[in-house]
Amino acid sequence: MMYRFLVLNGPNLGALGIRQPEIYGPQGMDAVPEIVLDLLGPRSTQVYLDFFQSNHEGVLLDKLEQAHHEKQDGIVFNAGAYTHTSLALADCLAWIQVPCVEVHISNVFSRESLRQQSMLARHTVGVISGFGMLGYALAVQALVHHCDKIR
Repeated sequence: MMYRFLVLNGPNLGALGIRQPEIYGPQGMDAVPEIVLDLLGPRSTQVYLDFFQSNHEGVLLDKLEQAHHEKQDGIVFNAGAYTHTSLALADCLAWIQVPCVEVHISNVFSRESLRQQSMLARHTVGVISGFGMLGYALAVQALVHHCDKIR
């Protein structure tokens, strides 16, 4: 069984690896495929990842809708600061009904109270927070497990 997942990143996440490494770590998104490969092992050959990042909310909405129309199997979504503020992204996740795992590199629950609120979480399969770039691989693994159950 082959799975196609969109790995979608919001504002400021294009600067991973150089942006506040004390919070987000020294790795950029280019490290994720190898981390996924290591975690999934032989199952990694059954997963195709499409990476996309934008600082613009409307572009992220367009990409979510595109994932729906292209019948992507799942979405790994780090919406950055939009997680805490975007009713538009939450509404989109609600209607597209593509399984989604919300990811945060830092442990948002140990940060400012505003970052502990998610507009998106209720429309996701689950939330992974605080495991650095490994969180993306854990989200992919969770989506594979979820998709295996529903097929």
